[in-house]
Amino acid sequence: MDTDLDLIYAESLENLRSATNTTELEAWYRETLSRKGRVNLLTRQLGQLSPEERPAFGKRINQIKQELQAAYDGRLAEIEMAELEAKMSADAIDITLPGRPRLRGGLHIVTQTLREIYRIFGDMGFKIYRSPDVETDEYNFELLNFPPHHPAREMQDSFYTTKKDVILRTQTSPGQIRAMREYYPEPIRVILPGMCYRNEQVTVRHEMQFTQVEGLAVGHNITFADLKGTLTEFARRLFGANRQTRFRASYFPFTEPSAEMDVTCFLCDGEGCKVCKQTGWLEILGCGMVHPNVLRNGGFDPQEYFGFAFGLGPERIAMLKYGIDDIRNFWANDLRFLQQF
Repeated sequence: MDTDLDLIYAESLENLRSATNTTELEAWYRETLSRKGRVNLLTRQLGQLSPEERPAFGKRINQIKQELQAAYDGRLAEIEMAELEAKMSADAIDITLPGRPRLRGGLHIVTQTLREIYRIFGDMGFKIYRSPDVETDEYNFELLNFPPHHPAREMQDSFYTTKKDVILRTQTSPGQIRAMREYYPEPIRVILPGMCYRNEQVTVRHEMQFTQVEGLAVGHNITFADLKGTLTEFARRLFGANRQTRFRASYFPFTEPSAEMDVTCFLCDGEGCKVCKQTGWLEILGCGMVHPNVLRNGGFDPQEYFGFAFGLGPERIAMLKYGIDDIRNFWANDLRFLQQF
């Protein structure tokens, strides 16, 4: 029987080499390696062998099947390539066929939101001011009216570096001090965008890294009315001209007085829904008049100069505007999410 196996193997290889097109290859496969092909039919002869002969015979059949399958795969690749080259040589190029589209990338939804924020504040005379991601404890907290052991520090669990009192910034607010010290005594209108880092549990609403946009205006005769007018115009440019706003008293160490700003829900138009928790309002940012201590630390005399500041999160703005319910989507790099915007 081994002689029969070797004979079938040799004949099959010879027939495979003589195949010149895919049709002949398909016929060879049916006759040789299919369920009813010559090689598989040999397994029926196992019953005629003694128990001692069967293992060797079965092993030889499996070896032949594997070698013929490998030879078939190689011959198929050769013939397919030859047929493709022959077709390309024989056929003229059809210039009326549409071109192959080139996949193009797009701006991340957070980048799109940031650019929209830049455009709106740019129209109002604000310019972008960049500040470092790595800050000292002094700039990140103390100069912003967060003395050591201040309770408000508990809200911003920090990432500390190996160098004493050097941290990843928890907010873009340190840029206020840097901008004031750089531009003093000139009036200031800047926004300070960038990444912030907090050692927080990652949830659908919180990330340990996120973008933030801080705003600062300093000059003579600036009042809370200027703050309200600026931010109301911003909200209406961003969410719609008919959007209503309100300011609620709040607390931030670096502003006094401080407020949270809400806009009427643009999904239910103030009627109440699950997004606005049936209140009809959505909180979008925090703001206030710059604290005299912060002005003084920036080099300005709080008796002569006044200012306002605000801070907002582009991720939160995008979540509200586009109905995104999980902040983790922004950093998951899932194209199914990113290509929607």
